[in-house]
Amino acid sequence: QVQLVESGGGLVQAGGSLRLSCAASGRTFRDYAMGWFRQAPGKEREFVAATTWDHGSVYYGYYADSVKGRFTISRDNAKDTVYLQMKSLKLEDTAVYYCAARPGSYSRSVGHYDYWGQGTQVTVSS
Repeated sequence: QVQLVESGGGLVQAGGSLRLSCAASGRTFRDYAMGWFRQAPGKEREFVAATTWDHGSVYYGYYADSVKGRFTISRDNAKDTVYLQMKSLKLEDTAVYYCAARPGSYSRSVGHYDYWGQGTQVTVSS
């Protein structure tokens, strides 16, 4: 089992920044691909970003087109934590953001992730 706890959400004006954190516990963090998803009211949960783990100290970030260039995913395996730095936030970024984990390589599919956090609300105001 992997337990995930998100934090860092809140209310921010359009154009502002937020950093989300997801603390993991329960298994070897470095063996898991970590993803961020979001769900706006009345919409399906969608992929935002993910990072996998490569051999050695290199990991790669993957992004939805809607956030590419504005969001950055990173992970600190020493702290068992993955981050989502969000900049130039837009009204359409408003959603509940979820952290997710799956063993092995990353995926953009909600159904491929085994573990989920409880979510953190991000609200972007005009």
